[in-house]
Amino acid sequence: QAPMVESGGGLVQAGDSLRLSCEAVSRIRVDALGWYRQAPGKQRELVATITTAGDTFYADSVKGRFTVSRDNARLLMYLQMNSLEPEDTAVYYCNAPNTPWTWGRGTQVTVSS
Repeated sequence: QAPMVESGGGLVQAGDSLRLSCEAVSRIRVDALGWYRQAPGKQRELVATITTAGDTFYADSVKGRFTVSRDNARLLMYLQMNSLEPEDTAVYYCNAPNTPWTWGRGTQVTVSS
């Protein structure tokens, strides 16, 4: 079972916002955490990462629209998604880029035009 669980997805219109959460369900110690997504018929791709120190990375496709954050004390990570586009439609997952675990169920984000 994945040690962190995703939530917060939904069906929205283009231009809307959503905030995804990734919450620990078991005790883990991890530095870098990341958000990934997989659209229908496409490979899973890295969206954003954040370290315990707060250093971040964003894929070019989401830069300026998405913001990743985390609460280290509560083992929570968030992805604030603004100005959503139909191309952002995908199942979103969280994982640790350097020490990955088995993928969880993810949370579906659907953006209608």
